[in-house]
Amino acid sequence: MDARTMEPRKPEIGNSALYSDVIAGMSRSPKGLSPKWFYDDRGSAIFEEITQLSEYYPSRTERAILETGLARIEAHVPAGAALVELGSGASVKTRLLLNGLKGLSTYVPVDISEDFLHASAAELATDFPRLDVRPVVADFMQPVPLPDLGGQPVVGFFPGSTIGNLSPDAARALLMRLGEWPDHDTLILGVDLVKAPETLVAAYDDASGVTARFNLNLLRRLNREAGAEFDLETFRHKAIWNATEARVEMHLQSLEDQSVQIGDHVVEFAAGETIHTENSHKYSVESLSELARTAGWHLAEVLTDPQALFAVAILHRT
Repeated sequence: MDARTMEPRKPEIGNSALYSDVIAGMSRSPKGLSPKWFYDDRGSAIFEEITQLSEYYPSRTERAILETGLARIEAHVPAGAALVELGSGASVKTRLLLNGLKGLSTYVPVDISEDFLHASAAELATDFPRLDVRPVVADFMQPVPLPDLGGQPVVGFFPGSTIGNLSPDAARALLMRLGEWPDHDTLILGVDLVKAPETLVAAYDDASGVTARFNLNLLRRLNREAGAEFDLETFRHKAIWNATEARVEMHLQSLEDQSVQIGDHVVEFAAGETIHTENSHKYSVESLSELARTAGWHLAEVLTDPQALFAVAILHRT
């Protein structure tokens, strides 16, 4: 349909922040969206399915590293420390550290989702009565104000290779901000490693199509919350390995020339054009060490699995 013949309509927009971000992203060339919008209720549930897939090694591999490496991690954790987790949850990985690091006195979960954060913090406070659980509602992509911890040593925890979703410059900026926290001298960081491209792409384009459903659910969310009218049948999930940037990219590719109404805007797509929805940067030990160095940290120790698929890195402030 020619965009000029489409009748304007009153947009039905339930999420103004999402709408603003979508219009900005669709105005760029190439088009793109922030991966933070993946995680509505349906998207979060689909992601849990992804973590159980045989192709998706990061979650189970990181968990195994934490289980087998607890003693080595504990050697870097001062007595009476406060563990501050970015993008927190009541996950198995969190509980592994809260159970295994006996010197912890405080747990500070940081998350942007207030209801989920307070519910999971209350559950953890019940399950770990020895800990002072002090949740902080914040977007860790902005400066995070920690509660007054009375001079307790702070140990950061940033699992899941979430740092890989950031560009190298954004990752460096985040590490620099974390280094500004008072008394923060140790960071436990989950990092996905560079490996065979076929292994990497399979983790983001599984044979059963779960990751495709996850990616396409973003369009469903735009239809529901941002006044969009995407036809999901005219887009497909696409995952590629970008060797130059050392990252897996996820895209939604238009299967035809089409016009899509989003609120009171009309966005044109050519056949084959994509919406870039996520990057997942992969690191070598050398590139991670360089990233840490330029952000004011020292790579003190790296724990990995026997196949060198994933790493849990221990960083110290320089």
